Amino acid sequence: MSITVDLPPDVVRRLETAAAARGLTLEEVAVEVLAEHAPDASPRRRRLPFGDVGASAAGITDRIDDVLADGFGRD
Repeated sequence: MSITVDLPPDVVRRLETAAAARGLTLEEVAVEVLAEHAPDASPRRRRLPFGDVGASAAGITDRIDDVLADGFGRD
């Protein structure tokens, strides 16, 4: 597969400089850069907003054993 991409002149110069320094073609360096920075096709796991419920340092989670021992939740 082949694509054509229009790049700003300063980006082309940077790719050319990198290619010359490494003994590669501009196209080879461009492919490396794109492959390194292109998003992968695997779906990302969404973080649900309630995922941190109970994680507060100001809550009772650090002393839950004491609270339950005192009878919390009993009728």
